[in-house]
Amino acid sequence: MDNKREQNPSPVPKKTIPPYMKAVSGSLGGVVEACCLQPIDVIKTRLQLDTTGTYKGIIHCGATVARTEGVRALWKGLTPFATHLTLKYTLRMGSNAVFQSAFKDSKTGKISNQGRLMAGFGAGVLEALVIVTPFEVVKIRLQQQRGLSPELLKYKGPIHCARMIIREEGLFGLWAGAAPTVMRNGTNQAAMFTAKNAFDVLLWKKHEGDGKVLQPWQSMISGFLAGTAGPVCTGPFDVVKTRLMAQSRGGGELKYKGMVHAIRTIYAEEGLLALWKGLLPRLMRIPPGQAIMWGVADQVTGFYERRYLRNAPL
Repeated sequence: MDNKREQNPSPVPKKTIPPYMKAVSGSLGGVVEACCLQPIDVIKTRLQLDTTGTYKGIIHCGATVARTEGVRALWKGLTPFATHLTLKYTLRMGSNAVFQSAFKDSKTGKISNQGRLMAGFGAGVLEALVIVTPFEVVKIRLQQQRGLSPELLKYKGPIHCARMIIREEGLFGLWAGAAPTVMRNGTNQAAMFTAKNAFDVLLWKKHEGDGKVLQPWQSMISGFLAGTAGPVCTGPFDVVKTRLMAQSRGGGELKYKGMVHAIRTIYAEEGLLALWKGLLPRLMRIPPGQAIMWGVADQVTGFYERRYLRNAPL
């Protein structure tokens, strides 16, 4: 009997929040974030594409766009942006949960900071290739168009824009700027998931598996702080990504041949600081965006935990 008990231990496995539930929480957070922060994204894109000094700053850019193109122009590209955010957060949160499960210690069920970094980087690379790049190509092409008359615009909408790109540049035209996007998103998510967990522990004594559900304002503070480091570190990748995505292959020879060539060209023509163009609007958009997303996502997973689980890791 004793031998049987030793050979067949029956520990009760901890139930965890499934990846699909984390994916749902991310998608809901993405919808709310897109509607709130789209104008800042439009201003960021215009500033990054401004090589002639048309805009004097964030406020001047926003005011100029609203005055010359109408207030609705600040929400240009909202449909692909909202769709892109929803799908991106669905894939990001779900895949990160899957990767974290793979990197967890099989005996303790805990994950190291290195494992958390690797899981975040993997989720960022996956979202960059599957979701982010094609949607951002369409979004940036729509946002860079200037004018009030729809009949004068090359792209009439997101679907028409995607069709035009495929017709003129081939299917891979939708993946212009994929390399810097992969670098940006992989680094961002590795830092963001690790920092979010660290701030939850540091500020609120929230540990995975303790059954504690944060208040929305607590999740928003942690998410805001976690979203600040990425834009500073990945600014050059974001500028290069935007330039590569904005140039059309249908208009003759391309100015930028790739990620490294674009960095060199921008540095030579515009100086080092040009590689961080649009940083301030990125800092105005990404940390608040992460605050909104985590404020929603933590409540969704918290509801699932309270309703179906007890002491599940969040």
